[in-house]
Amino acid sequence: MNAPDQATVPPLLEARGVSFLRNDEPIFGPLDLHVRAGEALLVHGGNGSGKTTLLRMLAGLLPPASGSIHIDGAPASHESVARATSLLGHLLGHKGELSVVENLRFAIGMCGCRKGISIELALASVGLAGQDDAPARRLSAGQKKRLALARMLLVPARLWLLDEPYANLDLEGIALVNRMVERHLATGGAALITSHGAYATPAVRSRVLEMADA
Repeated sequence: MNAPDQATVPPLLEARGVSFLRNDEPIFGPLDLHVRAGEALLVHGGNGSGKTTLLRMLAGLLPPASGSIHIDGAPASHESVARATSLLGHLLGHKGELSVVENLRFAIGMCGCRKGISIELALASVGLAGQDDAPARRLSAGQKKRLALARMLLVPARLWLLDEPYANLDLEGIALVNRMVERHLATGGAALITSHGAYATPAVRSRVLEMADA
């Protein structure tokens, strides 16, 4: 059986004419974007251009001032966004009093677990093997980012929203992020990635969305 033509399959995520206002002042938009399974979209723009706000909007945390967002060709709902997307933001979402494993169990309880992976395998994949019982608050900045990456591996979201994923990581950590994105795309996932650092381009072929400075 032939694979479906990508042009006839709705994008995993599509935003049409979305904009955002803060205190009645425009932050960005209106803008259009889409990302299909197997694609990465790199979001470029300086500080204040709205990159983080855009990802929070696509994750369902902020409402657009105008426009619409679609998941798999249907208008986005809280449920469809929650199922389809996983956000890695500046606030990593760990509970400091819980251990590494307890944080990941909490994530699985909320979002489910991807087939073929376990907490132990995810921790080994991100370089946190042996840290199972360490309280999250005692981890270094780089280890906290790696814990968030382990969560990305575990939950079954198809669209990764990665806001400055290379921050607080050494060269090995940067290579880890690139490997994760490459593998996620190869298995039918997609990613939106913001970064303005020296390692702003993931090691996969990416389209680019340029956001104007505020």
